[in-house]
Amino acid sequence: MSEHVKCLIIGSGPAGYTAAIYAARADLKPLMIAGLEPGGQLMTTTEVENYPGYPDGIQGPEMMDHFRKQAERFKTDIRYSFVSAVDLSSRPYKVVVEEKETILADTIIISTGATAKWLEIESEQRLRKLSGGVSACAVCDGFFFKGQDVAIVGGGDTAAEEATYLSKLCRKVYMLVRKDFLRASKAMQHRVENTPNIELLYNHETMEVLGDQGVTGARIKNIKTGAERKIDITGFFVAIGHQPNTSLFKGKLDLDEQGYIKTVPGTTKTNVEGVFACGDVQDKHYRQAVTAAGSGCMAALDSERYLSSKGIH
Repeated sequence: MSEHVKCLIIGSGPAGYTAAIYAARADLKPLMIAGLEPGGQLMTTTEVENYPGYPDGIQGPEMMDHFRKQAERFKTDIRYSFVSAVDLSSRPYKVVVEEKETILADTIIISTGATAKWLEIESEQRLRKLSGGVSACAVCDGFFFKGQDVAIVGGGDTAAEEATYLSKLCRKVYMLVRKDFLRASKAMQHRVENTPNIELLYNHETMEVLGDQGVTGARIKNIKTGAERKIDITGFFVAIGHQPNTSLFKGKLDLDEQGYIKTVPGTTKTNVEGVFACGDVQDKHYRQAVTAAGSGCMAALDSERYLSSKGIH
């Protein structure tokens, strides 16, 4: 037997939970499949200080707990499982949960998020789990390193933007670039090169992030000469890109060259009518909790309007 719902939300996090709150209040009776990491990236974030309404800051997992409770208060059906397959070829759309249960959905809101890419070295992962000064978001966490020395890994636009952002807060920013050039746009390259407290270290890779409970330095290596050195830092930022969680939708929705879901500008509409995308799965520019939540609201409103236009109440 298949279950039929008006609004299915795939994924949780700020976008999914906000979509659920709005959809539930519009009487769409949303069903949310929370995914393998309920709450998304904020579950691995400690202090969140830039989300409006929390003047003293809040822990990421606690904030996601608030979002979840609010969605449940309006009777969102949240299930802690994962989607294994989707069929968007005919309506209602078919979604398979854990390879066994099929759900038919009149509309789908995708909020599966994105995952930061890491160097995958043991010391980086250990200190990341300890919240010891390893981060993949300078805009989120740079404030905690005011007046300190930090390092950022990467050579693209994101790394250049984040290095520039950190340079305004930190005493010194080491920018570790594996190649002998920056991949960033010319404008971003000039900005980095003309910022006096950014030191560009080309042909360098990180061998180890140093520190027991928090970052105290990094052991880096010049891959051309083989020479190793230690830099003294208290923050280690990784900006080598994000991977949108869109493998389910390849060949079924329009994705850009990096795998992000394409949406009609100013909306959350995908190229398949009745299917909407919100949060980091379609946003590679801002990637903030507040922008994800805003797009979740948009997706629920887009979904409600679509259902009304089809006479589904």
